[in-house]
Amino acid sequence: TILGETQEEEDEILPRKDYESLDYDRCINDPYLEVLESVDNKKAQRYEAVKWVMVFAIGVCTGLVGLFVDFFVRLFSQLKFRVVQSSVEECTEKGCLALSLLELLGFNLTFVFLASLLVLIQPVAAGSGIPEIKCYLNGVKVPGVVRLRTVVCKAMGVLFSVAGGLFVGKEGPMIHSGAVVGAGLPQFQSISLRKIQLNFPYFRSDRDKRDFVSAGAAAGVAAAFGAPIGGTLFSLEEGSSFWNQGLTWKVLFCSMAATFTLNFFRSGIQFGSWGSFQLPGLLNFGEFKCLESDKKCHLWTAVDLGFFILMGIVGGLLGATFNCLNKRLAKYRMRNVHPKPKLVRVLESLLVSLTTTVVVFVASMVLGECRQMSSTSHSGNDTLELQGMSEDVNSSIKTFFCPNETYNDMATLFFNPQESAILQLFHQDGTFSPVTLSLFFLLYFLLSCWTYGISVPSGLFVPSLLCGAAFGRLVANLLKRCIECVYVWERWAPAGSHLQVLCFPSSYIGLDHIYSGTFALIGAAAFLGGVVRMTISLTVILIESTNEITYGLPIMITLMVAKWTGDFFNKGIYDIHVNLRGVPLLEWETEVEMDKLRASDIMEPNLTYVYPHTRIQSLVSILRTTVHHAFPVVTENRGNEREFMKGNQLISNNIKFKKSSILTRAGEQRKRSQSMKSYPSSELRNMCDEHIATEEPPEKEDLLQQMLERRYTPYPNLYPDQSPSEEWTMEERFRPLTFHGLILRSQLVTLLVRGVCYSENQSSASQPRLSHAEMSEDYPRYPDIHDLDLTLLNPRMIVDVTPYMNPSPFTVSPNTHVSQVFNLFRTMGLRHLPVVNAVGEIVGIITRHNLTHEFLQARLRQHYRTI
Repeated sequence: TILGETQEEEDEILPRKDYESLDYDRCINDPYLEVLESVDNKKAQRYEAVKWVMVFAIGVCTGLVGLFVDFFVRLFSQLKFRVVQSSVEECTEKGCLALSLLELLGFNLTFVFLASLLVLIQPVAAGSGIPEIKCYLNGVKVPGVVRLRTVVCKAMGVLFSVAGGLFVGKEGPMIHSGAVVGAGLPQFQSISLRKIQLNFPYFRSDRDKRDFVSAGAAAGVAAAFGAPIGGTLFSLEEGSSFWNQGLTWKVLFCSMAATFTLNFFRSGIQFGSWGSFQLPGLLNFGEFKCLESDKKCHLWTAVDLGFFILMGIVGGLLGATFNCLNKRLAKYRMRNVHPKPKLVRVLESLLVSLTTTVVVFVASMVLGECRQMSSTSHSGNDTLELQGMSEDVNSSIKTFFCPNETYNDMATLFFNPQESAILQLFHQDGTFSPVTLSLFFLLYFLLSCWTYGISVPSGLFVPSLLCGAAFGRLVANLLKRCIECVYVWERWAPAGSHLQVLCFPSSYIGLDHIYSGTFALIGAAAFLGGVVRMTISLTVILIESTNEITYGLPIMITLMVAKWTGDFFNKGIYDIHVNLRGVPLLEWETEVEMDKLRASDIMEPNLTYVYPHTRIQSLVSILRTTVHHAFPVVTENRGNEREFMKGNQLISNNIKFKKSSILTRAGEQRKRSQSMKSYPSSELRNMCDEHIATEEPPEKEDLLQQMLERRYTPYPNLYPDQSPSEEWTMEERFRPLTFHGLILRSQLVTLLVRGVCYSENQSSASQPRLSHAEMSEDYPRYPDIHDLDLTLLNPRMIVDVTPYMNPSPFTVSPNTHVSQVFNLFRTMGLRHLPVVNAVGEIVGIITRHNLTHEFLQARLRQHYRTI
């Protein structure tokens, strides 16, 4: 089966091989060592100070991006609702509601059309962006995911999609936007703005960029929810495979900077009180508290935990259903929508917008019930003002087709921004009809499931929270009805009867009062946890958003139960979309049965390699005929090396390099003996003198070389200026090769572009030397080998790659268990892992694709068949 296509028997998409890993491991070559030699304490402190400044700048810029999105979403939404609401009020008397519907369609279709056009400009801007950022933090290089054009299209696109009335949120795209800011700001350059070139020598590696992306993603969460600690945990839990204490502090500092930047400007713009911090995030749940006059009120009790666990189970089932339906829709889009012209994607987005608008309008006008306004609803005015909802609590209550002192409960939920609807469900003391809540949940569930995945920037947090809040409020209403029924039975039951005894504990244990806001919050957590399957970070995010630490236990229990229930059926929504894209994501650990495999079972034995000294024509041929991103640097183990050294200068250079780089036991002992002479002990000097007296003559070959010559028989001659060929025999292809290091494709292309080579009649010392800054100047978009002008190169020239290769990469033995290989590869953020045997010969190489769950499962089945 071709990777990336669908298996007919399982209908699953396999990881694609065109995704590459990031280079998180340092390349300790000669240019890098020169940089290390020049580094002192002052330069190291300056570098660290610059990193802290950049982290702060990332947080501030992410907060400003959130401010931009929030300001225009609020502006466009208020304009739309003001025009449509006045039209509805006028047309209610005149009977021209169709005109109001057309006005609402005009606004929504225009906004959604603009959002779809922005996605056509940058397709990776579609969706929430969390799956892509999760892949990037996991170590996968996703094309275009952190470009400047992406963040521009993302921020403006989510602005229009939210204002267009789609059931999407702006919190998920905020995480993506923060990650792009983190990746681009420290580079001080962009491919979209090629004319802007600033000489900023820092952070020119995937290692630094990935750390900044972790900080930016955390800042996006912090700006979205006002939860800096939750953002830090999100970056840790959802993606980053490499973490340390220093990175934790920087990520938390960045999150704090984003939170307070957004808080400062939003508070000043909305309330005019610059310097006060009243609006910590784009989405805030308000303050949960009982009225002082209600002595029986409690936010939750121990008895409520039983209902919360049941709600977690139901939330997990609903989340699994949501993910299953959305996965089928995504596969349908992949087969029937994406292969067609891009205009079809725009039409699909417009169709979803049209359907959503009609459903919202008709449901608000027809399905709503007129409910009596609660007298306590005015007492919550200060709280809602604090959250910036409106100047008066009644401004978010819709009275369509209802008489005075009543409101339309369905219109109040549908004809408001989603954040206002969430606050209504959390804090509105007025009642919502169970029928209304059921219909609202069903419509919102189906429409949000259909919407997630269309070609517009769209988040999933707010729709899931709103859908779950309606579910929780429905549970609270049903429990209140049950309590009322119990009271009726208690009143009419005969004294001393069994019925009265059964009814008595209901009031005694605390079920005489239900706080609807708590059940709405738990319902929101249950449904969101069932969809995204996040635990630690989501718990902290919800606690920080509510400013109520007492909710920690019920939220945590609910999220855990929802995750366990949902995991029984399928994966989280983000993992599903990662798999649908064919991204080779590495999980936290492998399954236990995978330890039946060894490194030799999963490695790629068919290698393409280069020699320490190789002709340009051979390098160009290798680079143009393969797609590998790293090549082992090897020398061959020949039994007749001295004859070869006489015949060819190129082969002579390679053999001399091999002899000088192989560390033998005798050579190591000689080095130790020389170093031991510095000790004053006479006993050590005697040992050294004794060893020197028995030292073998330098002409005699060492024991390792004798072992190699005895082990391998001669094989067909192959000069290093001949590139690897598909016509090689098995003996030629798997010849014994001594491993010396790894060199990347980007490094080879840089050497060719800059003309780093020497002629055959010269010494390799005459080859030009490149500094570390010159080697990384073109980062992150190195030249392509197919764009190289071959007329400027002499194909017979020789390139000495040894100063630029990584001579000490991580390696494993062929007998290493898969769990050890997996942990080393993931925790160290590796891109290539050579497999080297006991005598220093490379026998294979392991990449990310050899460690994916699908690949390991296939090799395990093959292992069982061979037993």
